[in-house]
Amino acid sequence: MLRAFRRDDLESLAATLGDAEVMRQLGGEPTSREDAWRKLMMSVGQWPLLGFGYWAVESRVDGHLVGQAGLCDFERGIEPGMAGLPEMGWIFDRAVHGQGLAQEACRAVLDWADANLQPTPIWAIISPGNAPSFKLAERLGFERLADSVYHDEPIAVLRRAPR
Repeated sequence: MLRAFRRDDLESLAATLGDAEVMRQLGGEPTSREDAWRKLMMSVGQWPLLGFGYWAVESRVDGHLVGQAGLCDFERGIEPGMAGLPEMGWIFDRAVHGQGLAQEACRAVLDWADANLQPTPIWAIISPGNAPSFKLAERLGFERLADSVYHDEPIAVLRRAPR
């Protein structure tokens, strides 16, 4: 289930973002609890500024936060340029990897975007070693456009055509 982030999501979010294996797939290091709090607040703050943002993904089975999925505009200094356009992102707790939850949540995000945003390309970036995210992106209709560099690290740039 997609829903707005709440303050009490911090501990679950911090555990996911602090997991070295989860963050390795994203090309980064485990995140501190303090930085997880900043990311939670950023997720909430995007909505009034941009009209879109990230949702918390909650398990329908037990009500626990299992990840996040949504759209952002981080004004990334990356080529090809995507600043000013929605960028799709998702992060899920390792405990739910391989269960299809990411695909279900991301399809719901894209359905929302198609119904609520002007037709526009939706971008994504994926760390080259993240094979599961490449498979998911392909299932969601993204195409790999270019290989680039972001924060001195290689990154793949993908795009989903306007719908």
